[in-house]
Amino acid sequence: MKEKIITENAPAPIGPYSQAIKASGNFIFVSGQIPLLPDGTLAGEDIVAQTHQSIRNIRAILEESGSTLEDVVKTTVLMLDMNEFATMNSVYNEYFESSKPARAAYQVSRLPKDVRIEIEAIALVK
Repeated sequence: MKEKIITENAPAPIGPYSQAIKASGNFIFVSGQIPLLPDGTLAGEDIVAQTHQSIRNIRAILEESGSTLEDVVKTTVLMLDMNEFATMNSVYNEYFESSKPARAAYQVSRLPKDVRIEIEAIALVK
């Protein structure tokens, strides 16, 4: 059994995918979130602003499903430039300081809308 999760507090999908899917077994799979504001505009040009907004989007989607960032068990971070990893990591730690989910991080050649970062997450649903 699966349930589509949709919130107006994060940007609408820009392709044929859902913001998140809640699956039986109490997991929610959040699609990769790029740094768009709910109205679809870019949150900022630098990795700091873009990391904050990507995680805020994940948080909004999780809250819609009854979950929180504390419930995240795994993230995947896609970055345009791994030279910005330490800066991204510092912002990321502000949100996951106590929960420390498992994580993978990759440099990619291009991301949607030419943003600097995209983050996806898997979380438990209470």
